[in-house]
Amino acid sequence: MRKIYNKIEQIAGNVITVRAQGVSYGELAEVSSAYGRSLAEVIKLDDEMVSLQVYSGSRGIATNDEVRFLGRPMMVSFSDNLLGRIFTGGGEPRDNGPELTENLIEIGGPSVNPAKRIIPRNMIRTGIPMIDVFNSLVESQKLPVFSVSGEPYNELLARIALQAEVDLIILGGIGLKYDDYLYFKDALEEGGALSRTIFFVHTAADPIVEALLVPDISLAVAEGFALKGKRVLVLLTDMTNFADALKEIAITMEQVPSNRGYPGDLYSQLASRYEKAVDFEGAGSITILAVTTMPGDDVTHPVPDNTGYITEGQFYLKNGRIEPFGSLSRLKQLVNKATREDHRPLMDGMIKLYALYKETLEKKAMGFRMSEWDTKLLSYGRLFEEKLMDLKVNISLEKALDRGWEILAECFTPEETGLRTELTAAFWPGDGASERGDGED
Repeated sequence: MRKIYNKIEQIAGNVITVRAQGVSYGELAEVSSAYGRSLAEVIKLDDEMVSLQVYSGSRGIATNDEVRFLGRPMMVSFSDNLLGRIFTGGGEPRDNGPELTENLIEIGGPSVNPAKRIIPRNMIRTGIPMIDVFNSLVESQKLPVFSVSGEPYNELLARIALQAEVDLIILGGIGLKYDDYLYFKDALEEGGALSRTIFFVHTAADPIVEALLVPDISLAVAEGFALKGKRVLVLLTDMTNFADALKEIAITMEQVPSNRGYPGDLYSQLASRYEKAVDFEGAGSITILAVTTMPGDDVTHPVPDNTGYITEGQFYLKNGRIEPFGSLSRLKQLVNKATREDHRPLMDGMIKLYALYKETLEKKAMGFRMSEWDTKLLSYGRLFEEKLMDLKVNISLEKALDRGWEILAECFTPEETGLRTELTAAFWPGDGASERGDGED
């Protein structure tokens, strides 16, 4: 039988403290106030002093309100009935649908045993050339999307959600503006992908504590489906809001602040979520793509800085494009060797020429006279940005590779590209290109 406590010793921000016994870390409690009931989680134990963060916020809670410990951690319902549904950060229905209470699973559990993992081996195609060709997304990979505010990172995630070749999408919104929430909902509904998507959405107007639940609840459900053999892509936006919520709770708990006020365990908090990415042997997989906004475009900010040590590269969104020099997918070598024989050399050759184009732009800006070679590079860079870098371009990997060859042929001779003779002989646009054809955006 669980004890009920009706004396709250302290209320600080969204954290309340009661004097209790027989309580464990992470245990869930129910707080009853004049405004209704709210769940709370134990986040600190100091002898008999138990601190709990209240998911719906402490507003309206009085010191004589009732706290009842439930003897279990936070859990979420897991079943196929979740598909196409929209929930709050705390797992409550946001779409006016029925509440799901069957088959509860624990959230925030440990990462998968490394012995159960297998080496990533499958590519996830997205229809976006800057991902498929130049930084292939790999099943079970964990990648952040580094960006600054104002960049179309949510539009990019919505496109990936619509086009990614996976079985299931789980979208975790953290501190989303309501307009962004509606954009995701409408985009996936109109694109016919809502039925394979599960939303867990915390908006900027919701209690800050719920933001902490979104990654855990999303990944717990993802793990359940992955164990059933599904290829699950988890999209999180924005992990900087998650870190800011951690900071706010840490300040409330009077923890000693670390770099720029963030808690000292920020790295562990982020790693425990990202390390949920996994490819199960004989079952499905979890792939994580998470937006991380950088205040002031500062990559040394604690959130992107710590994230960079955990993940396997990043997509760097700048000026509305995935920047090729700041982006990196460290696992792409595991998959792009098996796509088409010209994939790797064409990728390397085009990026090398694009780097030369950038140098030529600087020379031109400084008033240097442009040579014939410089003119070719300027033409190449313009076509590369227009036909491949633009995020509106939507073509398959094979058509993107063919388009790459066409851009090269329009600007250079085969010898000037630096690509191997046997490749230019096989893929240089001509009779072969006309047979392969090109796709439309």
